[in-house]
Amino acid sequence: MRTLTLAVAVTLLLASATRTAAQDSTIPPSSSAAVAQQQQNPPAAVGEEAAKPTRGFFSSLGHNLADDVKHIPRRNSVYWLAGGIAAAYAVHPADRTLNAHLVGHSNPFVLGDYIGSMFTIGGAGIAAYTVGRLDHSPRAQHLGMDEIEGVLLAEGISEGAKQIVRRKRPVPPSGPLHSGFSMPSGHATISFTAATILQQHLGYKAGVPTYLIASYVAMSRLHDNVHWASDVVMGAATGIIIGRSVTWHGRNFYGQLQPTPGGFAVAIATR
Repeated sequence: MRTLTLAVAVTLLLASATRTAAQDSTIPPSSSAAVAQQQQNPPAAVGEEAAKPTRGFFSSLGHNLADDVKHIPRRNSVYWLAGGIAAAYAVHPADRTLNAHLVGHSNPFVLGDYIGSMFTIGGAGIAAYTVGRLDHSPRAQHLGMDEIEGVLLAEGISEGAKQIVRRKRPVPPSGPLHSGFSMPSGHATISFTAATILQQHLGYKAGVPTYLIASYVAMSRLHDNVHWASDVVMGAATGIIIGRSVTWHGRNFYGQLQPTPGGFAVAIATR
């Protein structure tokens, strides 16, 4: 029941943010002040013109996932992977200290397990796609499609990595979740995948709060003593890679200096 309630809440937030972004994108800058405002709020990386075909999505889900996987081996992914490994290595010596500090304290992280669940985020993606179909909004459909694909990839990749790494969880041997499958954190991977997809679609106005929520989910895994800090750091990096790969549709983004009334502005264009 909690998972369903959270999915509905996230869906409403997605719908509201999508409509706001769509309205903002239809208002052209009429002055240098408007251009400056756009510079402060950079456009989302995924526009409506870059959307995947939305008809027959579920029937072509396998093809879409395979296409998303092809986008993972890119230079940008290597940078994020290297950064994640370096950060996890740096945090590793403090793993036990961080867990000891968080475990057994007050319980502000009780919702983390539900918010970061693949069922909550995946359900929100399905709902966003459905609302987009009913509302004839390709943008909402595209967002929902990417969230669904991102959750499936995040779950599959994180579980596959756990089978390879086989790191023991911090849970005592008598604990219910004791296993040798700790790195990376699946909840952190899924949460940061979803946050990255939202940021790519809706810009940093939506990205900042969703990254904060993803960080909350990651911290909750330490509080619950089911992951080490280095597990969630690696999961966060993995999620960012997946989110950026799912929303990459063969478009190269670049900045261009353009004259405007009273000065110059940097415009974001695609080719």
